[in-house]
Amino acid sequence: MGELTKRLVRGTPLGLVLPALWWPVAQAAERVETERVLPPEWQIREERFIPDNVAGWDHLWREIMIDITVIGVLFALVTIWFMWRYRRRSPDQEGAQPRLSAGQAIGWAVIPVFVFMADDFYLAAKGWALWEKYRNVPEDRLEVRLESAMWTWDYTYPNGVKTFNELRVPVGKPVLLRMTSRDTIHSHWIPDYRVKEDSMPGRITYIWFMPKEPGEHVVTCAEYCGHLHSRMKGKLIVMPREEFDAWYQEQGAKLQQAKAELTEGA
Repeated sequence: MGELTKRLVRGTPLGLVLPALWWPVAQAAERVETERVLPPEWQIREERFIPDNVAGWDHLWREIMIDITVIGVLFALVTIWFMWRYRRRSPDQEGAQPRLSAGQAIGWAVIPVFVFMADDFYLAAKGWALWEKYRNVPEDRLEVRLESAMWTWDYTYPNGVKTFNELRVPVGKPVLLRMTSRDTIHSHWIPDYRVKEDSMPGRITYIWFMPKEPGEHVVTCAEYCGHLHSRMKGKLIVMPREEFDAWYQEQGAKLQQAKAELTEGA
């Protein structure tokens, strides 16, 4: 064992530091990759589980914050310990740099890198798995076309009904937005559902989300799109299934009536 290693082992609580460094890896090995909770009855479609992306996003964010905090505190404590343990005792004192063997140098470089990169790769894999859930849209869904423009959100339902800056959806049914833009790049963001995607001219993009409870949610633009960007906001209204069906049929009937009157007038 080299002199530097002896000094570190003798003067540093290395027996506490190394287990702490290995803690994220042990956590990653023990966690179950897929965490599932029995879904409500309306969340089951064709015997296929619809993932709760909001809970998945929150869980991943919580893990990242915990890992960053643990690593940051650990580095801070070790740094403070080294500063105190190997501080200069007198103005004339000069430090010495013991030589490390090749094995010791490689070990001190590779082991910490392996520990922290293992945790990084674990979180990256969790993030990729969540991203895949965001991109795999359930088959039984309500599909709405969205055309963004400065500075409005224009929604078109399957029956031809159009709404502006107000998206009404039924509770318990996945909603898919197929998006494009008339002018510049916008970004349709629903913070409460952790979904955000750019819409742009000449390209079709999409996002989907799962409304769980009736209520109202903010829709806003997350991409600077001009001097009224801050006012480009809308409203997501999640309605009980019966109320949405009644509204949907009523608006569809009004649209058909307006078309008929327009045809007769022509």
